[in-house]
Amino acid sequence: MLEFSSSFLKTIFKEYLRTPVGFLILVSIAMPIAMSGWLALLNNFVVERANFSGAEIGWLHTVREIPGFLTLSIVFVLPFIREQRLIILSLITLGGAVAMVGYYPIFTGLMITTLVSSIGFHYFEAAQQTLQLQWLDKKKAPQILGWLLAASSGASLLTFGTIAIIYSHFDFTYKQMYIYCGSITIFLAVIAFIFWPKYPTQKQITKKVIIKKAYWLYYVLQFICGARRQIFSVFAAFMLVEKFGLEVHQVSWLLLLNFSVNLIFAPFVGWLIGRIGEKWTLITEYSGLSIVFFAYSLIYFLDWPAWVAAALYIIDHLFYAMMIAQKTYLQKIALKEDLASTTAVAFTINHIAAVFLPVILGYVWIISPPLVFILATFLALSSLLISFAVPENPFPGNETIFSKT
Repeated sequence: MLEFSSSFLKTIFKEYLRTPVGFLILVSIAMPIAMSGWLALLNNFVVERANFSGAEIGWLHTVREIPGFLTLSIVFVLPFIREQRLIILSLITLGGAVAMVGYYPIFTGLMITTLVSSIGFHYFEAAQQTLQLQWLDKKKAPQILGWLLAASSGASLLTFGTIAIIYSHFDFTYKQMYIYCGSITIFLAVIAFIFWPKYPTQKQITKKVIIKKAYWLYYVLQFICGARRQIFSVFAAFMLVEKFGLEVHQVSWLLLLNFSVNLIFAPFVGWLIGRIGEKWTLITEYSGLSIVFFAYSLIYFLDWPAWVAAALYIIDHLFYAMMIAQKTYLQKIALKEDLASTTAVAFTINHIAAVFLPVILGYVWIISPPLVFILATFLALSSLLISFAVPENPFPGNETIFSKT
């Protein structure tokens, strides 16, 4: 009986898990354990231990986005380290940096650990996205990307839930929690390295930086998305702690609920893209985000309670799950040999605003927090307007509604 069970499990692992998609699932789980732990503890940690204000938190997130701006360099790294191995190395870098955060509750220390963890995170994201678009069939990609997002949300869910329970019932320190989160990510990266073979990738990858006129719409969407995303990721969560005084376990429970909803919603997004296409998915996303960001600003004018802010935070995340449509749009319009370079260029474009916006808006925040969210509303409306240029059936040669096919 034991021999049969062992043989059965080996077959399941080899046939279904030890596959390219299985590898993508594992690394999609590994990354958010470190990042979600960092995120769940960050705002309380910097306020309680480092006495950060909006200005310092702005500087921290500006430093965090510098590696994203430099992700373009991945094009020069890939000829020496292929995407699959680069993902593993990036996870180890990310996990190691997160594990060290609790040792340095000062401005300089937090800047350094944030910078190193960000290098790991952004290289991971760029390499992972390149592999996803190379390995996944175009027809199945939206659904599989939805499941990968669900796996990532599940890992975040488990991380936030564990932190919430620990801080509600046990006397753990920030240092201990950061060590645990970072170490688990490193462990899973080692598992991926040992048990998964190297899979083939696109051999004819462009080994230089290219910016193609045909992809201009994707670049513009990425630029505005980067600016808008920064306002949400930096200031929406910071508002919950600064304005409403949420504690670590309360923030963790909110994020737990957030990712629980995403766990269910993400596969639906993949199905939705398959049914209505990238264009109408993006239009739905940006319409919803415009309303949510404007509602954020009203929290200050109408003095809405904390539960309204928490509800908006969850709704915000639901709309962001629809960003899968940008990935599948690129997959449909780009030549396979352009994917690595175009992904790297897009990451850099995405982070142009991310490098300077947090620090500038950190000072704006000190003067008027709602003004930050009003700016985000205009950015979301800009994305909405531009998304109408996405064609109903995108493909190489039909990248926008203005393309001459």
